[in-house]
Amino acid sequence: MAEELILIVEDDEKGQRLARDILRFHGFSTVEAGTGEDGVALAKERKPRAILMDFQLPGIDGIAALRRIREDASTAAIPVVVMTASVMKEDRERFDRAGFDAFITKPLDIDRLPEQIREVIERGRA
Repeated sequence: MAEELILIVEDDEKGQRLARDILRFHGFSTVEAGTGEDGVALAKERKPRAILMDFQLPGIDGIAALRRIREDASTAAIPVVVMTASVMKEDRERFDRAGFDAFITKPLDIDRLPEQIREVIERGRA
């Protein structure tokens, strides 16, 4: 596997570092953003293979950031995975309606995260 670029959009430094370290250990390259706005800008600039995005972000939230990513033809096909501690059925349904390609719960499963990202990349946009 060539190093595939993953954009991590997470405002919590520890969470961002954990996701970055796990993915890099498993052969991915990463770029990180701490806000939804910065995530959208980096998606346009770097064209990652997938985006791992926290739902609760300063500024625009994950759904608003996803909407901006989908509205831009240059980023619309990038799979976006929502990452959240919200596990209520209503939350999952809202994320599905918003158009996220997958859902990952926090705390992150260190053993499972790389495989989840690979699955999203292989599946592409749902």
